[in-house]
Amino acid sequence: MKKVLVVLLVLSMVVGVFSGCSKEEKNSDLLQLNTSYKFGATYMTLNNPFFVLLNKGIKDVVEANGDILIALDPALDPEKQISQIEDLIAQGVDAIFITPVDWKGIRPALEAAEEAGIPVINVDAPVYDTELVASIITSDNYNAGVICAKDMMKRLNNAKIVILEHPTAKSAIDRTQGFIDTIAGMEHYEIVTRQSSEGQLEQAMSVMENIIQVNPDINVVMALNDPTAMGAIAALQAVESEEKVLVYGIDGAPEAKQMIKDRKMTATAAQSPMTIGTTAAQVAYDLLSGKEIEKEIFVDVIFIDIYNVDEYGTTGWQ
Repeated sequence: MKKVLVVLLVLSMVVGVFSGCSKEEKNSDLLQLNTSYKFGATYMTLNNPFFVLLNKGIKDVVEANGDILIALDPALDPEKQISQIEDLIAQGVDAIFITPVDWKGIRPALEAAEEAGIPVINVDAPVYDTELVASIITSDNYNAGVICAKDMMKRLNNAKIVILEHPTAKSAIDRTQGFIDTIAGMEHYEIVTRQSSEGQLEQAMSVMENIIQVNPDINVVMALNDPTAMGAIAALQAVESEEKVLVYGIDGAPEAKQMIKDRKMTATAAQSPMTIGTTAAQVAYDLLSGKEIEKEIFVDVIFIDIYNVDEYGTTGWQ
């Protein structure tokens, strides 16, 4: 009888051990589920290689952690972007990466995310209501405009300048303002006109064609980004004026660097979209793990012209 009791006791201990293991495994599985994240992202447009690469920077980090990124393209439509953010909130994402189409108009979506308890990581172009985002990761956009203006002043004693801007994007506003502030009070540097191209090559080309007809004596174009600069160059080439006009871009896209190498574009204030993306992703993970994060993170820009373009190459981004 004693032997039977001993056997039963041993069996019960064995069952208990396996049962405990099963519970531990289940708890471990639950832990894994609880630390698996789903992120959302909506940029100004994915019809720009800069945002494609910025998204890749985020995606690489997210997927390396075994998590999910849902990336959406509002195609420069602010209402569509707000709708996308509402959809991401409904899907229960853990955090949202946003580059606002309209830096002020995005507020209703930011408020909805805050109400849902979903943190927003603001990338590339700041929102107006910065208190509604957890962190802002951008290039030093103001300085991008400053270094382009300083280079222009080294090359020309006077200039008639066209500014191609994007007045609803804070990053573009800062770039334009950096340029304007640098030449402020210098009458020999005249801003002939300021017009919007929304950062799009085709729009910039059309806008620039009209500007040339009215102002054939311009000799500088300050563009808010590289696609805009390339659109301006296309318009100048059509009237064989590209050689007498300095054209500045901002981004450091491979195509722009090739144009610098070919002496078609003067220079670009280069960004690193991959760095912005990977930094933003790491900030999101730090935030979700309870770590303290910085409110603003600025990524340096690099001035690239004919003298150093080979150092950075023309086949990829820096």
